[in-house]
Amino acid sequence: MRAVAGATVSVWITTANLKTMLVEAPIGTRARARGRYVSFFESLGDLARRGVDVAILHASPPSGPLAKEMARLGARGTSSSSSVRLRRCPRVHMKMIAVDGRLLYLGSANLTGAGLGAKGEGRRNFEMGIVTDSEAMLDAAQERFDRIWRGAECAGCKLRSACDKPIDTLVQKRSARRAPKEAAATSPGSSPRKRRSPSSPR
Repeated sequence: MRAVAGATVSVWITTANLKTMLVEAPIGTRARARGRYVSFFESLGDLARRGVDVAILHASPPSGPLAKEMARLGARGTSSSSSVRLRRCPRVHMKMIAVDGRLLYLGSANLTGAGLGAKGEGRRNFEMGIVTDSEAMLDAAQERFDRIWRGAECAGCKLRSACDKPIDTLVQKRSARRAPKEAAATSPGSSPRKRRSPSSPR
């Protein structure tokens, strides 16, 4: 959580379930001194507004409580679903968090209170995972994320007919709306991927 809070370049997340999640307030804040817990999604929105590339791949639609939270934050103008970029793929079941292309969490936990956030004793899931700065693991995980994010896995997907919004069609529509010169400059794969400063998923 400290690594995510201190991100300066990017936070890439994959999760099967996407739910509202409370976490301990950042160290040094009044909320932390008061023992308060804060919304993880709101914290991600704060990062995005500071210029950090925050992107989440998820399988299930946002839960009801999270959808309401996103609407509330957007209405307040403090954070919105457009700040944190979301893409849905029903086949996503991997769980990872990559921070600044230098630190990686891989494990069984979804981005939920029972998996990673605040839950009372006896209500947390039994999870297992690792945090690593291994270059090989970071490269493999970020490459996998990047391929799914830009729709490179969509063409051969056997569940495409069950997908309400295939990612490759979304990417094509967005590229078509850009001016030709801009699209050429920012199209997927146009920039070499860097482990320390990963290319922004489009």
